[in-house]
Amino acid sequence: MADVIPIDQAERSLPWYRHRWPWLLMLGPFLVVLAGSYTMYLAYTRQDALVVGDYYKQGKAINQDLRRDRVAASLNLAVALRYNPEQGVLMGRLDSPVKAQPGRLLLHLAHATLPEKDVQLVVQPDRDGGFTLALPMLERSRWLVQVESEKRDWRLDGVWNWPAEREIQLRADTPSNAPAE
Repeated sequence: MADVIPIDQAERSLPWYRHRWPWLLMLGPFLVVLAGSYTMYLAYTRQDALVVGDYYKQGKAINQDLRRDRVAASLNLAVALRYNPEQGVLMGRLDSPVKAQPGRLLLHLAHATLPEKDVQLVVQPDRDGGFTLALPMLERSRWLVQVESEKRDWRLDGVWNWPAEREIQLRADTPSNAPAE
């Protein structure tokens, strides 16, 4: 009669690389090494856009911006903007209790995600503070709006969701609500 070898002994007599368990156990560490290599590749080939080289200088610039907000609040300034897409015209009005000639204004419309679509305009308000200027089609988006004087001594800013909001009112906070340094 022939020698009959039980199945367990037949499996045990195979070399280690013929069993599935060592390979299954090595799969986890292999995948970790693969994922780590890909992460290193991404880290070395992509630009770190959020890292600021001189954070102290950036912090000082933020405080200057807060001062400009306080100046706008002390002057009680407000700007109303309305866009007419049929005519391709942006109309606005600077309201100030001081009816002096405001000089030229810098108007910046910043696209929320695509900086190449930002619009920078220089406008000259009339004696009443009104202004109108041609503007090509304003893309449907969330726009960050900033209006400031030509001397950059005050600024007003806000968010405009075009076309859900047909117009926007930018108003300076009152001096008591203005953020402190």
